[in-house]
Amino acid sequence: MKILMVASEGVPFSKTGGLGDVVGALPQALAREGHEIRVILPFYGAAMKMSSVQGTGITFSVPLGDDIVAGELLQVDLPGSQVRTWLIKQDSFFGRPELYGGTDPYPDNDQRFVFFCKAALQALKATNFSPDVVHCHDWQAAAIPILLRHAYSDDPFFDRTSTLFTIHNIAFQGIFGTGVLKLLSVPSSLFSTEGLEFYGNASLMKGALLYSDLLNTVSPSYAREILTAEFGFGLEGVLSSRREDLFGILNGIDYSVWDPRFDEVLPSRYSSDDLSGKMLCRAHIEREASLEHSAEPLVGFVGRLTDQKGLDLMEYGLPRLLEKGFRFILLGKGEQRFHELLWSMAGRYPKRLRSFLTFDEALSHRIFAGVDLCLMPSRFEPCGLNQLIALRYGALPVVRSVGGLRDTVVDATPGNLRAGIANGFVLENHTLVDFENAFLRANDLMTRKGLWQDLVRSGMEEDFSWDRSAREYLELYKKAQARHVSTGGIS
Repeated sequence: MKILMVASEGVPFSKTGGLGDVVGALPQALAREGHEIRVILPFYGAAMKMSSVQGTGITFSVPLGDDIVAGELLQVDLPGSQVRTWLIKQDSFFGRPELYGGTDPYPDNDQRFVFFCKAALQALKATNFSPDVVHCHDWQAAAIPILLRHAYSDDPFFDRTSTLFTIHNIAFQGIFGTGVLKLLSVPSSLFSTEGLEFYGNASLMKGALLYSDLLNTVSPSYAREILTAEFGFGLEGVLSSRREDLFGILNGIDYSVWDPRFDEVLPSRYSSDDLSGKMLCRAHIEREASLEHSAEPLVGFVGRLTDQKGLDLMEYGLPRLLEKGFRFILLGKGEQRFHELLWSMAGRYPKRLRSFLTFDEALSHRIFAGVDLCLMPSRFEPCGLNQLIALRYGALPVVRSVGGLRDTVVDATPGNLRAGIANGFVLENHTLVDFENAFLRANDLMTRKGLWQDLVRSGMEEDFSWDRSAREYLELYKKAQARHVSTGGIS
């Protein structure tokens, strides 16, 4: 099968979150199954430093409203990879310090990513790569299904090309003014309740939900949740109308990157058979974070500092736990108010709390390896990768029962402990009572050394590899192809 993956970020070229990890790992797993994969990404400033990137001699002239914007196609084959990555170069759009504009999105993000999607389709024709399926990720690639349905519907090159659209986070929908229809070069009649119109604006994600052959999201529970008003962010009606075409496939993690047995950035490596190295990692991260050495629980948080990640619970819950002896290391950046909150908290508890307000991949590895517990009290979480990483590194997750967290973390209740299926601690409700109780239960189990080590080992031995997820995606690609043929590309 020929597969094209279109996304706004992918490791090792670019990453702001889980999307980058998925697009870095899933194509490799698909290639191992014997399929021909291409990945197409914007060529950001960070990627410009990669000496292995080569020109193709292919250039673009992309209509964008009243303008024609030039671009160039680059390519790279990473060492040991069977996946060719194409990079769309347009310096005025993508040669910027942030991928999307940080906490204040770039005002021309509609132009940037409509250009990217149009250029991606031009690249297919210029390279004569005719995919069986185009796998589009999140709103930045949402213009692809819209364009294939309304701008390329009569182009025989794309006759057999089906589309799968993956929702990684429905909270981010690509909502812009009506001018985005002119950028897309599609009829103004698409601005209707049956089309892209969304509360007076135009939603690129809504268009992808309407015009893709099949839809999926990144965990079975999230696929159910987004059909509700609580989690659907206004698109639950559109999704409900396509309920039969919506699937949930749990993300995996790349164990060639995330495995304490081989992780070169750790001060000591370890495995489920020999946890002595984890104790050395714990002592190392205590020193790195300038925290007091203690037998009390050490808790890590790695992620964006936003309401979605449960920072409201942490604001009120952390001081109560700090007073009880818990210690915390936090890594991430996000909203300024949460930066200020953590600075203030660290000032009050300098030996028990340390926050690194940045993104540091190597430090995240050392935190997962050194802590006892991984904190993820998210309000919603489509899949979550950190709980999967934490399990492999022997840090038991403390999570809210939503999305992929619900699908991967089994609460350490007495019954689940007796059954041998527990691997973490779950908050059923987004309340301070549940938050504190989860940690008190964890603290109690930590005093029972044998039981705690059994829990840690059990989590480390679970398999959330991409090979499993890739096989599920291949089945979905076949369904997308069959639907495309049976409907003539009309959902």
